[in-house]
Order: sequence, then structure tokens, then C-alpha cells
Amino acid sequence: MKKQFLIIGIGLLSGFTSVAQNDIDAMRYSQITFGGTARFASMAGSMGALGGDISTLSFNPAGIAIFRKTELSISPAIFSQTTSSVYKGNTSSDSKLNFNLGNIGLVASVNLMNEKNTSGWENINFGFGYNRTNNFHNRMDIQADNKSSSLLDAFVQDANGNDPNSFDLFSTDLAWQTYLINPDTSGTYQYNHVVPDYGTKQKKLVETTGSMGETVISFGGNYKSKLYLGGTFGIVRVRYNEESTFEETDEMDTIADFKSFTYGQTLATSGNGVNLKLGAIVKPTDWFRVGLAIHTPTTISLNDKYNSFMESDLENGIKYDTVSPEGEFNYRVTTPFRAIGSAGFVFNKIGILNVEYEYVDYSYAQLHPVQNEPNVFSDVNTLIRSKYKSTGNLRAGAEVRFDPIAIRLGYALYGSPFKNNENKNANRSSYTAGIGYRQDHFFIDFAYVLTKYDEFNYLYSTPNSTIVENSYKNSSFMLSFGVRF
Repeated sequence: MKKQFLIIGIGLLSGFTSVAQNDIDAMRYSQITFGGTARFASMAGSMGALGGDISTLSFNPAGIAIFRKTELSISPAIFSQTTSSVYKGNTSSDSKLNFNLGNIGLVASVNLMNEKNTSGWENINFGFGYNRTNNFHNRMDIQADNKSSSLLDAFVQDANGNDPNSFDLFSTDLAWQTYLINPDTSGTYQYNHVVPDYGTKQKKLVETTGSMGETVISFGGNYKSKLYLGGTFGIVRVRYNEESTFEETDEMDTIADFKSFTYGQTLATSGNGVNLKLGAIVKPTDWFRVGLAIHTPTTISLNDKYNSFMESDLENGIKYDTVSPEGEFNYRVTTPFRAIGSAGFVFNKIGILNVEYEYVDYSYAQLHPVQNEPNVFSDVNTLIRSKYKSTGNLRAGAEVRFDPIAIRLGYALYGSPFKNNENKNANRSSYTAGIGYRQDHFFIDFAYVLTKYDEFNYLYSTPNSTIVENSYKNSSFMLSFGVRF
């Protein structure tokens, strides 16, 4: 099968970089997934024209108007991700398990049908809850023998032409303080490093944790069972943590005056944002429905805390270690506008089918400074506009009923956000399935979601660095419990 490449990367995958805000941050918080209830997930998040599930409040809020009873639900989940990495022909893999809450929420329905009501509005509904929209838990293990380059090449590249007093305190200065890079006698402000002939064993470990979730406050109404309208005010919560360690070791003992070095980085990001969603569902016939929803950009205020450390072992018991200052930075990310169109089909009491298309233009994502410093992110935002593009996400879900049992299947295809041709197939696919048991006053649903995608990146940015190809496979197991009254 043809490989699909995605250069989103996990945070600081390129092993040489000071912790800085960039286009990867914008993409991390702009790409959301379909969390929520087990029923919603088992249909690949495709219920935009059907509604009747609290998860739709984060996608098409008109779905709240479909409810005829008050409903309370909770959805615990297990998330497991395995990452396989190929670097210089060597394959290694690692995995991470996470227990989380996919959804909790309440929808209250108020029946307006009485003799005095002639307005045509049959019920109004209110909703409050939480839907998980992204999971950042992952662990990567990348390693191989490298006879053509070193991470120290990147430090020398950054140092050349600069006074040591101006070195980046989170990267190049650490290599300078641990004597991994040194002055070159060939010229002023020129440098070399302690691995001139290469031949080290390289190993990169990256572990990420955290999530994105949305607290929703929604309102909707049902007009003559033909038009359903709804709105959602969303409060987004972000938590992202990353720890990475890069090692180079002279395992064959062929490099003079050098044994090993370790370079580590940590990043902790947290923040909150807000957005507004509006939606409508039109039911021209009993068997066909059309849904439309728009999402305003989400503005998220973020705080980054970060630091780095370096250790060197230069043989004969000579060892050095140093740490960077504690860095902190506040900024904002604005995610793109979204529009979703859906078509739903209801086959009496036998089953339902929903197909929807989501439009999103990732080139409109932006980073903004908190202070009045207009040029801080000008280069980053220019890169976002040149690197990313508009794309479409396709989701389809079906449910077949054998009352009181329901069987569900779904598929989601998220299109490539990249402009350049080499990444035109940077797609992500999700395959979903589930089963549910429903009675008048309670329900239990189970879902399984399998998502696959690939990416490539570099351990560090030097002319001789080699591509790392990462293949991701994650599984989500969800169980929803709900009551109606």
C-alpha cells in the first residue's frame, strides 16, 4: 500500500531546536478528532444531520433539538497508541496507554406542546457537557547507528559566526558549556565538535501526554419537526506535555576523547479558549435530513514552560553537565473556521445513515503575541500560509437496529493539510465499529476506533541528516452509560 507521509511531527521531534512557538503548535491545536460518546465514535463522528447525541453539540449543535427527553450520559475510554519508527534502516517501536473521559453531559428537554402554543415550536432544549476532541498521549523510540552525521553538526551550524555570549541558552550554549563544541583555529567565531569522524549510536526517546477537550453550553429548538436549530458556546481546555531525550554513544570505542552525550528537553503547555458554533437540520421528508453547521475560529491563550539539559562524557572520567534557565512564554493560537454539511437517511425503525463533509482551511491558523509586539510571529504566520492549505474531511456512519440491539459502523478520512506535492497524500483514516443496547429509560453503548497515519521528519536539521519515518496506529475503546427521564 502506498505510504502516506505527514510532517506534523510530535512537538520537538527535530532533535535540535530551542523550545519555540511555531507552525507545529498551530497545527496541533487546529486538528481535532471525533471524541464524545461511544455511539458517536462508532459512527465515525458522522451524525450531523441526525442529531440526538450529546457529542453533536461540538459538531452540529442543532442535534440538541432532536432530543425529546432529558438525557444524562458518561463515557469512559481507553486510548492506546503504538508508534513504529524507521531510521537508517533500523525499525523500533513503542506504545502508550491512557485512561480518559470521552464525554459527560446532560441535555434537558422542555415540551412546549399544549393548546395555548400556536407558534409551531414543539420543544426547546438545553445542554451542558464535556467532549474530548484530541488525545496527545504517545511514546516514540528512534535509534540507529549513524556514520554520516551528528546532532553536534547542528550546534556547530548554529554557532558559526556568533559570539559564545549570544548562543541559544536552551541548545547551543549547553553544548558549549559541556565542551561538545569548541573554537576552531581556522577563523574567528568558527567552531568544531568532538565527533569529527562520526560513527555513533543515536537514540531519541519522545513521550507526550495531554489532551484537548471542550466544555459545551448549548441551546436549541424544534420547529414543527421540520426545522431544528441550535447553538453552542464552547470553552476549550488544552494540556500538552513533552519530554524528549537524545543520546549519542561511541559504542565501538573508535572516537578519541569521547564516550557519549545526552541532550534533553521538556515542554509543558496549558491554556483555554472559546468558540461559537451554529447549526441547522432540515427534515423535508421523514426519511431524509440535511444538516449544516459553522464553527467560528477558536482563540486559545497558551502558556509554555520549558527547559533543557546537556551531559557529556569525554573519557578518562571527564564529565560535564549543565541546565538551561526555566523558560516561560505566553501567546495565543487562532484555529481555522470550519463548515460542515451533512446528509442523513432514516430507514423507518430499521436503521440510519449519515454522510458529511467538513471544510477547513489550515492556512488561516495563526499565532499571536500576548503583548503588543506585532512582528514576533510574522515569520511563523507567513510559513503557515505558505505550507498549509484548505482541505476536506469526509465522515460516514451507519446504524442498523435489531431492537433493543443496534450495530454501528463508520469511516473517516481526514485530508492532507499540506500544499507541497510530496505530502499531498498526508491523510489520516479512522475505522469504527460499535454495539449498543437501548431501552426507553437507559442505554449502554460500546465503540472501537482504529486510526492509522504516517509521518516523516528529521532528528535534526543538517544537510546529512536522514529522514525518520513514523507509522502511528492508535485504538480507542469507549463505553457509554446513559439514562433518560
